[in-house]
This record gives sequence, structure tokens and C-alpha cells, in this order.
Amino acid sequence: MNYPEIVSQLTLDEKIKLVTGYGSWHTYPVERLGVESIMMTDGPIGLRKVDEGESESHVSVCFPSGCLTSCSFDKELLEKMGEALGEECQAYEVGMILGPAINIKRSPLCGRNFEYYSEDPLLTGELAASYIKGVQSKGIGTSLKHYTMNNQEYRRMSYDAVVDERALREIYLTGYEIAVKKSQPYTLMCSYNLVNGEHTSESKRLLTDILRDEWGFKGAVISDWGAVHYRDKGIAAGLDLEMPGNQWANKDFIKSAIAEGSLTIDELDTCVDRIVTLVKRVKKRPAVFEFDKDHDLTRRIAEESIVLLKNRNDILPLKPDTKVAVLGEFAEKPRIQGGGSAFINCYAVDVTLEEMKKAGSVIYSKAFPSDSDKWDRSELDKAIECAKTADVAVVMAGLPDSYESEGFDRTHIHLPEGQNILILELTELGIPTVVVLQNGAVVDMPWADAVDGIVEAYLAGEGSGTAITNILYGAVNPSGKLAETFPRKLEDNPSFLNFPGDGYNVPYAESIYVGYRYYQKKKMDVLFPFGFGLSYTSFLYDNLKLSKKNMLDTDVLSVSVDITNTGEVSGKEIVQLYVSDHGDQSGRPQRPVRELKGFEKVSLEPGETKTVTFELDKRSFAYYEERISDWIVPSTEYYIEIGASCEDIRLSESVNVEATKTVPLKIRPDTVFGELLRDPRTQKYTMDNLINQQSSGISSFPPEAIAALMDHNPIRGLRNFGNESAERVEEIMYELKTLVHDTE
Repeated sequence: MNYPEIVSQLTLDEKIKLVTGYGSWHTYPVERLGVESIMMTDGPIGLRKVDEGESESHVSVCFPSGCLTSCSFDKELLEKMGEALGEECQAYEVGMILGPAINIKRSPLCGRNFEYYSEDPLLTGELAASYIKGVQSKGIGTSLKHYTMNNQEYRRMSYDAVVDERALREIYLTGYEIAVKKSQPYTLMCSYNLVNGEHTSESKRLLTDILRDEWGFKGAVISDWGAVHYRDKGIAAGLDLEMPGNQWANKDFIKSAIAEGSLTIDELDTCVDRIVTLVKRVKKRPAVFEFDKDHDLTRRIAEESIVLLKNRNDILPLKPDTKVAVLGEFAEKPRIQGGGSAFINCYAVDVTLEEMKKAGSVIYSKAFPSDSDKWDRSELDKAIECAKTADVAVVMAGLPDSYESEGFDRTHIHLPEGQNILILELTELGIPTVVVLQNGAVVDMPWADAVDGIVEAYLAGEGSGTAITNILYGAVNPSGKLAETFPRKLEDNPSFLNFPGDGYNVPYAESIYVGYRYYQKKKMDVLFPFGFGLSYTSFLYDNLKLSKKNMLDTDVLSVSVDITNTGEVSGKEIVQLYVSDHGDQSGRPQRPVRELKGFEKVSLEPGETKTVTFELDKRSFAYYEERISDWIVPSTEYYIEIGASCEDIRLSESVNVEATKTVPLKIRPDTVFGELLRDPRTQKYTMDNLINQQSSGISSFPPEAIAALMDHNPIRGLRNFGNESAERVEEIMYELKTLVHDTE
């Protein structure tokens, strides 16, 4: 869909306005040509609609965060969530929601891991595609973000992600590729950072060559808020819309760029046409949604996603007459969402303690606060005395808001000290103990072997209290499985030595070995593996069948397996298909032990059997070959493995695959990261690298502020200068401009 007839009638000033945001949340209207303004809001777990001039957002329904919904492994469920969000957007007259966020969980320290889905690109891409499909079915746009390599918050506006091409393609781009090809999001949002020395907002290779030419993306690319540096380079690369708006600066800058020849009218027109197309794709209509209905959906999504990690001696589900000591303030003040741009002004919040009182016999002790890592010995002692009078202690543990948020990374993966002390002392006293976690990312568990039960609830949205209670008391059979590996300690993580980098470069030296790919290759013991989760029933895997035993890599392989519920209660099982290259890997690039290539969630009554089917194509067997810039399938034997987790493979069958494209055999040089790393000592002062220079006279000011000012973003820059006087800001700007002029 194109609108050349509209573009041809626009003045140059109107074109410049259309590729520049209209204030903080809108696109610019051109009413005389029927081009309306559309509003966008933060997401992706609910609408954070803030009217111009206001500080508080409208009341909205808070859905579970990506860290939890990904554990559902349920594409249909994510689509329903998207549909609900799309309907709320229509009711609030919002044309686009900024989500889903799908950056790979490279390190458990990333401050926004609570928003992201998984360490695995296939799971990430499939769930994102379903979410996008649901939202856009309501005529509302999505913005797939943050493209790409936004895997940390430390210096997120300036760090350079140094990554080899194979890891870029196999791990960090695949999720976006799947979502783009399957659901065609209306927009895609570029990240702040650089990739191999180039800002994503100025990368023609990322925004045009790969995204549009290779994957067939039809939508518009928008910037993250304040991610634009040189607007002419961005337009030429394929960055269509700068957010937020800076109309007065862009007007002169783009006109000058056209006059000087660094930007052509055709390049500008291409971006303009994409924005007009975006506006026309959004279908506004009157709508009303029911808060209670969507609130109920948040509960159901949480119930389908919460993961039962341990259940020794079937301590769960709890019986109504079991006397339960509920310990920890998270029980009465639950943490249901992360901080930053995803924060939702909730409609209603189900309180776990109140819901548990309805379900059974409960006594309560605060034990420790939910909003702080402070703790008091006397409060722990009260909690222990409370637990001594009960049959079971349920510790509602988790991370305070201050531990994880957009804008900063974590420095460790520990729970607050007081929580660990309480849990360990309960187990030492022999008190049966269940721990329920409310956290946005991986935590270590020094008490994991000692407790009787562990329930990972992550950040479960506003229906969390009811969902957790229904899991604990068995009204719902848990069916979630981990979308990320829980290592035994932070130092085991493959990115540990290179996260968060030196302030200039972030070497992705672990390459493709992210998450379970690394732990399995190293044969490393983990706390809980990717794909792991328990149930109150049991499942039998049987009758694995492959449609072929020998095939070309251009063929499609059909795989089927029977799953039977062998327990006494109904339940749902997440069936995972992994592909393992069992050929001789000498002389060719190494492969992970196994990689997820399919998953399905199946619901079964006691004794019921269902057949689950998968289809595998060339990409299911391929790796990315840098020498020819293409996906290659080595001719060899592969195992098709069906498992309940990446470490619990129940069935396997082999298939021989013959390649239709080969690579000439030659010595393959190792990736030399040193050739990609930027050396700050050899850089001159420019508008792009001032953020990383520590010159006398400006070093005391926030580097983000300096970069914003020098990168033509004075609005963000002035905000980051905080309490400095206007005169001092002008003085700093003069000094910086003089410095740049003298060195360029």
C-alpha cells in the first residue's frame, strides 16, 4: 500500500513534519490531505496513556510481564492478550502500542529482562508474532522493539555491541525475523546503541538491507525516544519517524542536508510515504472494553504461565484445612510489574493474602518489606514463631522495585539478604516450606535444595493474587515452563566476563552460546534448565514418527508424537522439539548440543491421548555461514528430539539431511573482536563520541546530557542537566561546540 498521490501534494515543510513526531506521543497531521494524527502509548503489558501536560497515565489493565507470559509457551494465549490490548487502544483512541519488547536475555543482569521474553530466539519470535497478530486484528498498530542488541541498560545510548555475524543472525535477529515475516508489525522501533560501530538508527544494513530487502518488512521504522543522532543519515538508512518531535530543529537540518546533497528528496519521500501508509493502516472506531473482563484475562494468562519448579513429597497443592503461615509483605503488597516506560496505572490488583484467606486456613506475618532490601531481626523472629504454629510456611519472596527497572542494570542476582536468612532458618527448623517468587528476572536460590516447594510467579500482572492462590491450592494445575535458564551462580553465565563492557564496547565474545546453548555445550550443572516446569499430573511421551528418514534440505519434515495424561487430574503439557546435529563437526563451525525448533501446548484430561505435530524446514537444520552470507545445512545425520525441557529428552529419532548448497572447504579464520572494537584513545572529539570522552570541564556532567546536546537533541539534553542554571547550560553548549569545531 502506497500513497504517492498524497506525497506528491505535500510541501517540503509538511514532509519534514511527517517524519518528525508531533510532541511526545503523536504523528503530525496534514488535514488538508486527509492525513490524520495517530497517538501511540508505551506498552507492552498495558496502556500507559499520558495526555500532553499530564504526569499520571490513564487507568488501564496491567497484564503479566513478558518474563512470565513467555513461560506459557502458548501462542494462542499471547494472541488473546494482544486482542484485549488492541480493543483497549481503540477505546482510549490510541493508534499504536509500543511493544512487544523482544530483546534476547543475554545476561540475567539486564535491567529490562522483566519485559523481554526469552534467551531463545524461536520462542521469542513466535510469541511476539502472536501478540502482534492479536493487537493488529483490532486495527491498532504495534512497534516491535528494540531493534537490535539492546541487551543491557548501562550506557544504552552509546555502547557499541560488538558481535560476530553468525551470532547476530542466529541469536539476536531471528526473533525479529520471525515476527516480521509472520505478522508484519505496523512499525519497528530501533534501539539506542551501536552495533559493530554503527548506530542502529543510522544503519542502512539493519533498517533496509536486512529488514526490508531480506525479510520483506512493509511497515515504518521509528526511533526509540531520543535515539536519533544525525537525521539525514537516519532517513537515508530507512529510519522513517523520529520520536519525540523536534520540529524546529529538523526543519532547518533536513533542508540543509538536502541542499548540501547528504540527503535526497527521493529518500525523504520514501520515509514520508511509509508514515502516510502507517496512518492509513490504523483503523479508528468507537469501542468500549470491560475492565473486569480484561482483568479476568490477566488472571488466566498468569495461571497458564506460572512455573512450578519444585514439589517435594507433593507438598502442593495445599488442602483447604492445612494451616498455612504466609510470610513476607509481598503477600499483601504484591509486586506485579516492572518499572520504567512499561509501568501501568492499574485498574485493580488482586492481593494474594486476601485470596489465600478465602481458599484456606491462613495466618500471616510481614517478615520483611516488599519495597526494600532492609530487614529487621525481630520481624524475622515473629515470622518464625508464626510458622511454628502452622503446618506449612509459604514465603512470599521477591525483588523490590529498586532492584530492576528500565534505565539501570542489576549488579547481582541475589534476593534481599533478610529473605534468604528467613527461608534457610525455616528449613533448618524442619518446617515444611514453599517459596513463591515475584521477580522480573533470574535469582539465585541458596536454599533451593532445602525447601519443599518453589513457585516462580515472576511479575504476574494485576490478577496475580488470585492466580498464585489458584496454583497453590490446586484450583489450577500449573503448566508454565521456564523461558530462561536459572544458573546456580551469576559467574556461570556465558556473558559474565564481558557484561556490561568497558563503557565503549560490549564484546559478545560468547557468540551463539547464549543461555542453554552454552550450559549444555559446557556440560554445566544449572539450577533449573530452559523449558523446565512441573505439574500436578504426569505425561507419557510415545510414538514419535518422522515423515522421512532421508531428505534434501529443501524438503519439509513432518514430525508427530503422542502425549498421554497418565495422572489423575487434567493438565497441560508443553511439548518441545529440539534439533541436534550429530555429524562430525571437525572442519566446520561448531553447533550447540541442541536447539529449540518447535513447541506446542496441549491440554489433556486424565487418561486422554493427543497427537502433537510439527513441521521442520531448512532453517530448522541450518546455521548462518558468514563466508557466503547465507543459511547452510551441513549434509549429515540429525536427531529430532522431543522433550519436557532441554535437559529432559523423552524421545528421539534420526534423519539424514542432504545439502543443496555447500561451502568450499578452506581454513576458517576465528572472529577477531579486536578489529571491531573501538579504541577511545584514538578517537577525535565528534558529535558521535563525546559521550565517551572525559574532557576536563565537562566530565562532571551526565554523559547522556552531553551526547543529547551534541546529537541535536537539546530537549533530552536539557532534561538530563538537572538543576544547572540556564546560563551554565549555555556556557557548556558553547564549550562543547567549540571543542567539536576545533577537532573536526
